[in-house]
Amino acid sequence: MKIYLSIVLSIYGFVAVAQVFKVDTAKANDLKDVVITGQYGLQTLRNSVYNVRTISADRIKLRAATNVQQVLNTELGFRFSNDLTLGTTDIQLMGMTGRNVKILLDGVPMVDRSDTRESLNQIDINTIDRIEIVEGPMSVIYGADALAGVINIITKKPGRELLNLSARVQEETAGNEYEALSGKGNHMQNITANWKNSNWSVLVGFSHNDFGGWNLGSKTATIQEVAEVTNRWKPKEQYLANTKIGYRHHNFSIWYRLDGLKEDIDVRSGLNPNTYKGLLQTYTTHRYTQQLQSEYKISNKLQLAAVAGFIKLDRATRTVIHDFTNNTEELSGGAGEQDVAKFNATNFRATAIYIHSKSISFQPGVEYSRDAANGQRIKGAPVINDYATFVTAEIKLGDLINIRPGLRVIKNSVYDAPPVIPSLNAKLILTKDLDLRIAYAKGFRSPALRELYYDFVDASHNILGNPNLKAEESNSFNGSLAWAGVQLSDFQFRSTLSGFYNLFKNRIEFGFDPINPTITTLINISKYKTTGGTLENTLIFKNLQATLGASYIGRYNDLSENANLETPEFVWATELNSNITYTFSKLNGSISLFYKYTGSLPSYQLTNNATAKLVKIGAFHTADLMFNKNLLKSLTINAGVKNLFNVTQLTNSSSASGGAHSTGGSTVPYSYGRSYVLGLSYSWDKL
Repeated sequence: MKIYLSIVLSIYGFVAVAQVFKVDTAKANDLKDVVITGQYGLQTLRNSVYNVRTISADRIKLRAATNVQQVLNTELGFRFSNDLTLGTTDIQLMGMTGRNVKILLDGVPMVDRSDTRESLNQIDINTIDRIEIVEGPMSVIYGADALAGVINIITKKPGRELLNLSARVQEETAGNEYEALSGKGNHMQNITANWKNSNWSVLVGFSHNDFGGWNLGSKTATIQEVAEVTNRWKPKEQYLANTKIGYRHHNFSIWYRLDGLKEDIDVRSGLNPNTYKGLLQTYTTHRYTQQLQSEYKISNKLQLAAVAGFIKLDRATRTVIHDFTNNTEELSGGAGEQDVAKFNATNFRATAIYIHSKSISFQPGVEYSRDAANGQRIKGAPVINDYATFVTAEIKLGDLINIRPGLRVIKNSVYDAPPVIPSLNAKLILTKDLDLRIAYAKGFRSPALRELYYDFVDASHNILGNPNLKAEESNSFNGSLAWAGVQLSDFQFRSTLSGFYNLFKNRIEFGFDPINPTITTLINISKYKTTGGTLENTLIFKNLQATLGASYIGRYNDLSENANLETPEFVWATELNSNITYTFSKLNGSISLFYKYTGSLPSYQLTNNATAKLVKIGAFHTADLMFNKNLLKSLTINAGVKNLFNVTQLTNSSSASGGAHSTGGSTVPYSYGRSYVLGLSYSWDKL
């Protein structure tokens, strides 16, 4: 049996270079894992000074995923929270919210209209070649918002073929709800074409995702009937298109990419039985991401690169009063029911790699970013300019020690950013099979435009931005011990034990205005901490590939500072996961199980009688079971079950709200339950 191994070089700020190799399955296990993010060049896992996790396109394909969340939801350290009011999802990584996670598309920062990372699920899953995750502060290299880590989405490049055409269709139930091709359930279609000759390459793709909602009342359901429906997952429809044009000649390369998104989320507020009128609302998002990247190799010692990106994001709220007696509509006049918020971001980055000798290399660079916004709820037309210069070095002391120091100097036009951000990473080879990595890094997160200038006032909300917010800062320490284990021709085993400790100051959180407690605003609190450890094991035996991991993460309990309350400094949560794939060579197919246990999420809450109460969001199990088989040379079928344990909502003993759309005191929405998947993929090549 033959498989294709795709090795992709994608240093942030440099053009990605892809090479595709055909190898025998029997020999594939001899190959070392390749790590590329943050490196000066292509590196094996053992040679990297950073801990990097990678998720390949093949693994995404095995999962039959329709968005990035479905890929990451069984990864250690990841949690997701759903806002059913707005129809969005946010991410948590290693005990920190999505505010502290930097999302990159081919190295270009994504823009979000709020402090949540909803952009993660607005990326076409069919364009992804691999996902790279670097945990811990990466602010020296990537700038603001990278306190918890970086998720770099690397898109596909044309392969060796002169011409390739591919298509994918997938149908999926939403719980026990389903209608063929459209309506209830999940429906996805994709078509992609790419062409390549010796110098030029062109790739064009289009996807359509249609989610019909779940547990919805009909459009003619009354206000009371709508209020009685729980876990209302809103209908969402996405149109995604992309194109990439590249040119490469000798030591020079340049490419341009454009991604476009149109997303509609529908809201039904219910029919007034006395007037037969009801509010119908639509949230419409338009997102355009452009990037131009170029690389020039001057000599074997010097290489230059530049990347320029521009992102435009609009989100409109349109509300109509629908008269069901004559099927007419008119715009409503309620507060916030007609609104358009516009955001745009410009980013430019230039870097160089200079190899002084086999022992010393440098990477200096400059970066400029501009964020702007305007809209009815945004004060004025604010603009934030950020200027930075940075340098890192790689110093090799013989064959056993690799040290990478770095500095970033920052100047911001709005807030007082830390003037200098340092980092220091080191890798030590202790024995033939044992490596030690230790690191210190200072990180920072800039206040988002929404946090500074966005006012959300309507009948149910009175939330004001705070233009006086300071930047969040962190000091982070982490280390890992990696054991190469057993490396035989048909058997491999390796294990990595890692730990981290993060100390934050000026953390931005929601709070009450001290002058007017009826107003919710954003404030800087004094400190916050996270700590924990992770154990990850990988086993490969003939046709079986399996991982088994565990994490134990502590989040700071701010009530521990109160001497009158006997509460611990940290509250702890446990996670376990396992991904298992077995390949049937003779049947030309495979079976995969993706499993994760997410332990309860505890916290302490102050009661009315000034005592501390332990509250928890409940633990749960999630698993996907998928089958893949190549029917013909160019046709693949995948089928399976997602959310095997049928988890829809999590228990919650909290009695307080934690945000603008929190559901404190009620269950926490997780999913629409167990779903069944059937998909077909087709690929045709002309060599």
